Amino acid sequence: MLPNIRFFDGAFGTYYFDVSRDYQPCEMANVNQPHLVERIHREYIAAGVHAIKTNTYGANTTLLEDKAVRDQIIRAGYAIANRAVEGTDVHVFADIGWIGNEPSQAAEEYEEIVHLFAELGAKNFLFETFAEYEPVKGAIEWVKANVKDSCVILSFAASQDGYTKSGISYKNLIYQAQDDALADAVGLNCRCGPSHMLSLVKGLEMKKPLIVMPNSGYPSAIGGRMVFQNNSVYFAEKLADIYRAGAAIVGGCCGTTPEHIRMAITEINRRTAVSEQSLEESKNTGEKSAKAVSLKAIYPNRKIVAVELDPPIAPDCDFVVDAARKLSAAGADIITIADSPLAKSRADSIMTAAKIKRETGVDVLPHMACRDKNHIALKGMLLGAAFENIDKVLVVTGDPMMEDVHVNGKGVFSFNSYGLISYINSLNNEIFYNTPFLIGAALNVNARNFSVELERAQKKLERGATFLLTQPIFSEAAVENLKTARQKLDCVILAGILPVASYKNAVFLNNEVTGITIPDEVMNKLKDKSAEEVVEISSEYSLGIMKQLWDSCDGYYIMTPLKKVELICKLLKGLNDLNEADSI
Repeated sequence: MLPNIRFFDGAFGTYYFDVSRDYQPCEMANVNQPHLVERIHREYIAAGVHAIKTNTYGANTTLLEDKAVRDQIIRAGYAIANRAVEGTDVHVFADIGWIGNEPSQAAEEYEEIVHLFAELGAKNFLFETFAEYEPVKGAIEWVKANVKDSCVILSFAASQDGYTKSGISYKNLIYQAQDDALADAVGLNCRCGPSHMLSLVKGLEMKKPLIVMPNSGYPSAIGGRMVFQNNSVYFAEKLADIYRAGAAIVGGCCGTTPEHIRMAITEINRRTAVSEQSLEESKNTGEKSAKAVSLKAIYPNRKIVAVELDPPIAPDCDFVVDAARKLSAAGADIITIADSPLAKSRADSIMTAAKIKRETGVDVLPHMACRDKNHIALKGMLLGAAFENIDKVLVVTGDPMMEDVHVNGKGVFSFNSYGLISYINSLNNEIFYNTPFLIGAALNVNARNFSVELERAQKKLERGATFLLTQPIFSEAAVENLKTARQKLDCVILAGILPVASYKNAVFLNNEVTGITIPDEVMNKLKDKSAEEVVEISSEYSLGIMKQLWDSCDGYYIMTPLKKVELICKLLKGLNDLNEADSI
């Protein structure tokens, strides 16, 4: 019986080597480094998968001559995987790899392995990277006859020309397996990168659900190891093509990482949500009405986390790119880039966002300020963003310039935020119809007259915004205003969180930045504290606010103060713990 799954995890062996540099078979880590094995499983679970594989692919006598060691590794691997999924809905599949022995010997060992997994309580079995069908058929028959409510997935490995190592056509193997009606799903994994795997998938006529788990690409040999390049953006797009071509279940094989899988899930969810958008209104009116997919559809079933970085003030983007990588690894879904905050000239937000996305694969949300841009410049920026596959923008008015007595410097505002939202929305219907921009806007929860601010937010939603990011929340009044907004506004709301970097930073924010009031109790705690103590105090206080807001928002918009990336990473770890606790 096939459980309701769409997304499998990615590679274990190649990713394990990347993080450990351990040249022993990764299966040995079940005994030698169980905490690292569990951590890798949890990274894939955090990426959004529905099923993980036990770290037992090579646990057979081809790799391990001693059957006692083989069985010890299988027991440990199964236990670790089950610990990793505790408190989640993620399924564990007993992973059994192809044994390249004489067929009768291999068939005997497959049955030994499934007997052991069944004794341990396994109900889900994945036979992967197979070159033939007959040697494993007896083991599958035994599972179906002896394991109640079992699920069996069988996956073959074919090269680009469609033939396995045994010289058998992948089509013949898949059709034979699905005609026998033993396996619950049949498909392909390994040996091919996603582009060639897509070509193989397009030629299939399936009666059973199709599972497809390609390699990330093709490796290079470095220092005796096969090394794959980091191509998570490309992989995500190709795996989404494979899913659209008919795969019911997708995942990754050699070279894929949690980031590959996370991005692929995001892209598939995005495309699925877009395809499910109803076009009835367009048919009835004869007019195009583009509608971008919502953030909740892209990041379902969890709190969305956007982290803000300021673009550089010098022609060097290394810090921002590196920070984006660290923040993504720590749990950020989106990196949002400010547009010259406080009217201090910085690198263009869209160009900075494009560089980050191109080099790291992280989802991005550039801010677009109304200040100093007319409709010609704004349209040009949006076209450039579309070239770089950026599909989200945050519309803000922009901080006003301070006039300089020596320079005639005045901000030019051709649009207000309402007008810019309407303009982008109209461009979505005219030239970005196939890939419309998801438009966000700001919500000032610190406004003195919050009823007026709610009316302003509603106008932004009516003009095309679909999500709101709030100003930093420090006070009880701001918390209550957010709760009111949650009740009144039908949209995604990310609550603004600004951890303070130091006592000096807190004094500056309190006295020079409009709309921010940091409570005296926090100010007093920060005074005369070391950098390490500030990190603890600030992260603890911010996490407390996030707990308080948990039921009143769809996620968090965390602002990075003064390049303090490690502070944000610590906060994200605390948020990950909250997410895990919430899912239990």
